[in-house]
Amino acid sequence: MDRFHALVIGGGGTGAAVAHDLTLRGLQVTLVERGELTSGTTGRHHGLLHSGARYAVKDQESAIECIEENLILRRIAPGTFEENDGLFVAIDDEDVAYSHEFVEGCQECGIPVRRLSREQTLRLEPNLNPALQMAVQVPDATMDAMRMPLRFFATAKHNGAVIKPFTEVVDFIKYGSAVSGVRVHDLTNDKVYEIKADIVINAGGPWSGKISHMVDVDVPIRPSPGVMLAVRGRLCNMVVNRLHRSGDGDIIVPQRGLSVVGTSSWVVDDPDDLGVPEEHVQLMLEKGSELIPQVKTAPFRGVWSAARPLIGPRGADTGRELSRTFKCFDHADEGVEGFVTITGGKATTLRGMAEAAANVVCQKLGVNAPCRTREVVLLPHAAYYG
Repeated sequence: MDRFHALVIGGGGTGAAVAHDLTLRGLQVTLVERGELTSGTTGRHHGLLHSGARYAVKDQESAIECIEENLILRRIAPGTFEENDGLFVAIDDEDVAYSHEFVEGCQECGIPVRRLSREQTLRLEPNLNPALQMAVQVPDATMDAMRMPLRFFATAKHNGAVIKPFTEVVDFIKYGSAVSGVRVHDLTNDKVYEIKADIVINAGGPWSGKISHMVDVDVPIRPSPGVMLAVRGRLCNMVVNRLHRSGDGDIIVPQRGLSVVGTSSWVVDDPDDLGVPEEHVQLMLEKGSELIPQVKTAPFRGVWSAARPLIGPRGADTGRELSRTFKCFDHADEGVEGFVTITGGKATTLRGMAEAAANVVCQKLGVNAPCRTREVVLLPHAAYYG
């Protein structure tokens, strides 16, 4: 009997991980992406491997997902991460007061923490605001936003997956109420053709709502953009966070010879229409310099925005009130068979998201194959091109 054919829509980190998981389970996999691989949200985030500490107080489900996946990714993608740890820095009395709730939340979620005095903190990071009072050390890390998912693409491709960038889904093929494939536009040669599949997985991130609307089902996705600013110079060696409830400009991520300050938050209807509001850029400079004063005087490198795929109702004001967890939708519940969406989450949780989606896919197809992605070590990113 021929293998089941799964078609994955979306060439970001989640799509890469889904393709990798399904190939390991013995399915034939084709992945399509309308642009270059990682050209959406995946290639635009600040490159943080979350410890989960940022969510340990108000979003513990996401915090637990992050610390679990943090440890798995370090194991299956050795050499990909700069294992530099992170600091949550208390600048004022209000931050110090919050530290007790923060540490307790981290401990409840299984996130290792270490309290540091002002002197210990400044020895580790001398460029920090000298007015700081204390800090908490957590197992954050940094990564290259493109190379990490490329390891999933490389391994999936090596195991037989067909990866098609610059291939945009323009319509779905349906047989009765069941999705049986897609019609795509090859943007490299302006050809339109069909790809048949036994099941289609929507891994479009903030675009997953627009994709699902093509088959008249609803995914409650709220694209939530954030502005990030890069300055020249490595102003810190660890990831530096403000020790307070998530806010604007409260994280600085070292990336090679740059420092990336993030991020703001608002919500939009169209993830293709984000913009970079000038007031958000100024806010990143202002808030980032509260953590490291040199942010204001360092040479400017660039600014951009990226849309988070947050799951939540239309009424959200800024997106900060929405959870960072992920969810898999089997649209058979809405009367459309053969179509599954995986969305939400973060770059850190891409493997876990893929496992959840692949479990649903295999159950629907009657494939009895366990997930292997927790143990299989990924090929190097350069193997994608080899």
